[in-house]
Amino acid sequence: MEDLLTIAGRAHAALPLDVLAALTALTVAPFALVMCTSFVRIVVVLSLVRSAIGAAALPPNAVLTGLALVLSASIMAPAFSRMSRDAIDPYAKGKISQSQFLNRAVLPLREFMLRQSHTADIELFARVARRSPEAPQKTPLSVLVPAYVVGELRDAFAIGFALYLPFVVIDLAVASILMGLGMFMLSPPVVSLPVKLLLFVMADGWALVCGGVAASFR
Repeated sequence: MEDLLTIAGRAHAALPLDVLAALTALTVAPFALVMCTSFVRIVVVLSLVRSAIGAAALPPNAVLTGLALVLSASIMAPAFSRMSRDAIDPYAKGKISQSQFLNRAVLPLREFMLRQSHTADIELFARVARRSPEAPQKTPLSVLVPAYVVGELRDAFAIGFALYLPFVVIDLAVASILMGLGMFMLSPPVVSLPVKLLLFVMADGWALVCGGVAASFR
């Protein structure tokens, strides 16, 4: 009888811890979705493409964010499947503890971030955190996450620069033609925007951009 009461007391004490862990996971989930997946690079590139076209509010932010989320889900599908198989399912069946669950759940994201991160960025943030150099597999998340995000921003801006150039050429060509025709009162963006939209649609630009960004991940 005493053993049963002891077990019940432990289960009752563990219940608040499970609730606290679940609430913590829900709080951290949006941060992990933004900072530890492919979302950062994709949403920055899509925003730069919209800016290069010259349509400041089209597509709307909600559409770009939704498209970035869908692409991120596709790119991260192998990592999410591994997390579900190795961490979520065993934990739901009570086969592993909370610490084991966290370690197994973080492992696929860690491996993905390590593949995308640059060694120089990891070393930089290791110095910022005043940590001695370690093997990449032992890099703590406090160093790996900022190194990964900085590398993602660098890659996104590099891709955005390459995508910007054709649109800049169109703007320059339209401005030169208007000046040659003496149409100084007509704003060049009024003419260049339809031209850029037409060429972008004819080239199937959104599919090319999404496919190129997806292919840029290792």
